[in-house]
Amino acid sequence: MKTFFRLFTFASPVLKFAVPFFFTSVLGIIFGLLNFTLLIPVFELLFNQSEGNEPKPLLTAPVLEFSLNYFKALFYYYFDGLIHSSGKIGALKMVSFAIVISVILSNLFKYLSARVIENFRLMIVTRIRSSIFRKLTNIDIQYFSGQRKGDLISRFMTDVVTIQDSIIRSLQVILREPIAILLNFAVLFTISVKLTFFALILIPVSGLLISLIVKRLKKHATAAQESLGILVSSIDEGLNGVKIIKSFNAEHYIQEKFNGVNMWTSKIHRKLARRVLLAAPVSEMMGVITVSALLFYGGTLILEEGSDLQGAEFIGYIIIFSQIINPAKAISEAFGNITQGISAGERVFQLLDATEHITDKNDSVSKTSLNDSIELKNISFAYAERNVLQDINFKIIKGSTVALVGPSGGGKTTLMDLLPRFIDPQAGGIYLDGLNIKDIKMCDLRSLMGIVNQESVLFNDTIFNNIAFGRSFTMEEVISAAKIANAHEFIVHTSDGYQTNIGDRGMKLSGGQKQRICIARAVLANPPILLLDEATSALDTESEKVVQNALKNLMKNRTSIVIAHRLSTIQEADQIIVLEHGKMVEQGTHQGLLRANGLYKKLIEMQTFNE
Repeated sequence: MKTFFRLFTFASPVLKFAVPFFFTSVLGIIFGLLNFTLLIPVFELLFNQSEGNEPKPLLTAPVLEFSLNYFKALFYYYFDGLIHSSGKIGALKMVSFAIVISVILSNLFKYLSARVIENFRLMIVTRIRSSIFRKLTNIDIQYFSGQRKGDLISRFMTDVVTIQDSIIRSLQVILREPIAILLNFAVLFTISVKLTFFALILIPVSGLLISLIVKRLKKHATAAQESLGILVSSIDEGLNGVKIIKSFNAEHYIQEKFNGVNMWTSKIHRKLARRVLLAAPVSEMMGVITVSALLFYGGTLILEEGSDLQGAEFIGYIIIFSQIINPAKAISEAFGNITQGISAGERVFQLLDATEHITDKNDSVSKTSLNDSIELKNISFAYAERNVLQDINFKIIKGSTVALVGPSGGGKTTLMDLLPRFIDPQAGGIYLDGLNIKDIKMCDLRSLMGIVNQESVLFNDTIFNNIAFGRSFTMEEVISAAKIANAHEFIVHTSDGYQTNIGDRGMKLSGGQKQRICIARAVLANPPILLLDEATSALDTESEKVVQNALKNLMKNRTSIVIAHRLSTIQEADQIIVLEHGKMVEQGTHQGLLRANGLYKKLIEMQTFNE
């Protein structure tokens, strides 16, 4: 239940919702209860039990006291006076009118309470989703390497919906139905104490049966939520890899694989549904058994000589008691739903509680410029047991261009990711003007760097918004950046110019156009440091030439670290670092490395031969 109560932290202040919900619910229940209690004098009037063959004298006013019996006696006092003054038809007319008013007020207050709880539910769900998205965007990138994207999406969407449909909806039942049950029992005690105590003996038996069903739900609910995460992962992989699937004629294989996961998920949910659905018929069956027992016992009380329980009161008693069955049934169903919601909540909180390894220090400093150099000292990094970088040492002078080259898997991209602190090294440090980057505020550190990756990451938005990307820039500034990136010419020829929507992941643009948009985005930030991760490797020759020109414009008067795929593009670099198996095997200029006759020269010769 700790998870259940923790969900309320997303709806602070809770009293803002709890107080109006409590009062509207109580008023709705009271007026609803009044509908049925008013039927008792109507039955007495129709059965002629409040009067005999001769009219009885007026009842005396009851002595004031704070109890249900006082209000009952007060009602009969006025009702008796109404019969004497207006006759039975007139009294029947007034009671019928009172029932109509009571029904209207009851439903009005039920509607108001439903509005309050709906606002409460939506606030919790909205805040949970915002918290999850904030966590996913703040947590260090290394976290995602051990997670399935589909499972994260499942927690974000499916688990939150489960919370919405179970725990929060059940909250309405838990806060309102117990009040309804208590008020109904209070009225039942005023009618017959013996009959009500008999009912209280029977009710715990049904509660015990239902609790045995609910007890086994949590295990199945947790498995059901996890299975949905795996199912979403399968869908995500199928959609992202549709071209590969078709090119290898693997449709049947993927379909069979998905069907296996789908059937497994269905089987788990079927087991869960059986237990959830069992609670309702069991509670209804026990309710009918209880009412039948009350009918028998109440009938014997009426048939006893000198009994205080009259036929009209007994009928009213059964009607009022029947109104307890639905709240009791709703509570039993709610406990089943809560179990599912708690399982979903635990998965959500597992994500929200994930440790953020890369954070700002409490005493981190602000830095807005690069004045001298960037230095890597004794850098080592490993994924699990696999060493990726070992004892890396080199220095980058301000304004120079450093190229990272080497065979695939040598650690180039990992080394690049260390600079903006997407990941942190296990050993060694990176120093910016002699200051360890761990001591610099991350927002300042990343503001110093412009990043252009091999994959063009764009969003389903306009060209303008993709270049400006959440920053306050004018149209003139965006156009200026696009011109430097050699992107302005093709942008103005699109359907709506800079306001053209580029579709999901920029699907409406070619590879070269997407990359130039990314370069314009980096230009607009005007960073002193550039990180270029094989920015042209996925392009054709013509697009590469245009993008290379854009990169040259971007690199002017900036410190650049470049991962090179085509070695011909980095021959003018001030320093070339050759990495192999995570180690620096060579370092120098293009001409110097050629004279050294090492790995770099072999790579140059292999690429020249292939071309």
